[in-house]
Amino acid sequence: MEFNAKNYKPCEIVKFIREATGKTQNEFAQSLGKSSNWLKAIEQDINKIYFDDILKIAKLYNIDLIIKEQKKQ
Repeated sequence: MEFNAKNYKPCEIVKFIREATGKTQNEFAQSLGKSSNWLKAIEQDINKIYFDDILKIAKLYNIDLIIKEQKKQ
């Protein structure tokens, strides 16, 4: 899976990743040491996710995070 993160909200990205793993909200949250309520709040854009949690997801699920500077026009 590859997508341009700037086109999505963080809550959508987390949900895309979770769905790509085939895990339920509870399974995904537990794999991160978090509660299912935490994940539900993230996916519903009630709470914001910390970058540390995004890095943890990337490491745990072998996801490459690529940050690159946009070329100025």
